[in-house]
Amino acid sequence: MILKQLRLSRSLSQEQLAHMSGLNVRTIQRIEAGANASLESKKCLASALDVSIQTLELEESTMTNSLQNWRALPIVLKIWFVFNFLQVRPKRTTANRVVYLSHVAGFLFCGLGLVNEAALVGGLMLLVTAYLFSFLKWQGDKYDIWRN
Repeated sequence: MILKQLRLSRSLSQEQLAHMSGLNVRTIQRIEAGANASLESKKCLASALDVSIQTLELEESTMTNSLQNWRALPIVLKIWFVFNFLQVRPKRTTANRVVYLSHVAGFLFCGLGLVNEAALVGGLMLLVTAYLFSFLKWQGDKYDIWRN
């Protein structure tokens, strides 16, 4: 099970997870050490970590695939992602946010372009930015590099 990876990715201690799930700390320790967990324990942990039971049962290797994909990425693409997101390992939600905000602001400025020519130019530049980030998001999906 990937319980330890999920717990650490959320910056939780074993005690905090035990409190959130209603389980004993010793139970969490045993499950992380590789002992079999009961269905009831899995349900409690899945609920506390906000994941499905199937996700909880995944092997550790699947959780590290995106990190391995990031490491295998050519240096040019790593620089491309870091430069655009200002993060070493970007999140997909960050890309979605940038695309959404760029579209909204671009359309608003294009609407203002009816009154002011400079606003139209700014709106068009924001829309181009939104489409470039859409392309960047597509590349991130293609290489499966997004951090959880």
